[in-house]
Amino acid sequence: MTSLPFDGAITKFFKEEAPQDVREAIEEADGKTILENYPYDKRMDKDDYEETLYKLQIELVKMLAWVKDSGARVAVVFEGRDAAGKGGAIKRFRDNLNPRSARVVALSKPSDKEASEWYFQRYVRQLPAGGEFVMFDRSWYNRGVVEKVFGFCTDAQRMHFFNQLPGFEQMLSEDGIHLVKLWLNVGRAEQLKRFLDRESDPLKQWKLSWIDVEGLKKWDAYSEAIRETFAATHSARNPWIVIRSDDKRRARIAAMRAVLTRLDYPGKDEKLVHAPDHKICGGPEIWAR
Repeated sequence: MTSLPFDGAITKFFKEEAPQDVREAIEEADGKTILENYPYDKRMDKDDYEETLYKLQIELVKMLAWVKDSGARVAVVFEGRDAAGKGGAIKRFRDNLNPRSARVVALSKPSDKEASEWYFQRYVRQLPAGGEFVMFDRSWYNRGVVEKVFGFCTDAQRMHFFNQLPGFEQMLSEDGIHLVKLWLNVGRAEQLKRFLDRESDPLKQWKLSWIDVEGLKKWDAYSEAIRETFAATHSARNPWIVIRSDDKRRARIAAMRAVLTRLDYPGKDEKLVHAPDHKICGGPEIWAR
């Protein structure tokens, strides 16, 4: 039998440390998606999802053709709770896109050299050139949330980041970069269930890290850091688009519509590419802690 990563720390947390209501929700779900306090009591129908996904992926191909032909620059930031579905959403975005024009940026821990640079510097190097569509699998917002929760930055460094952030993103927009910021959020019970699934699946164990394991104990600290980040970085020009992702199918559809509606590319199917489902997608006001 294959050993569990981190000596089964996630299972141990579930059995010994998780809040009682979270344990009960997972046990009662019996492996099914937990939609507690979610606007829908069932997942999106699989056939409807696959049909809509296919049509939206065609729209993404149209969009990328416009990006390449026009020299447009598009950057989409995927942020959110651990196990909120960022990677799965990105995969559906890029499935049929030309990798020469569409790329994913997922930076690891900064090197000593990078740590000595201006905080935004290593992200600037990854910004789209003309004709590129870039998806950031986590981003400069690490400083606002993860680094705060784990003490990887000082409060002064974080405040400096918040002070510079609006101007930084405004410069990107003024220079012509189309910036879309997505925040995927997931409930506590569904998050832990997804981590348990990853822990037991040899094909998904690579997704787990020490940060994930320790982060399970820091739900409230994450919530406070997220709230502060939204308050400091949500603006009319560069707003946060929050997507409740307990149902991954609905979340992926909403994410695609959220991006496509903000881009003016030729041949857009206006009946298909409309505002995302307002029950699960909006600004920070719909964020479920």
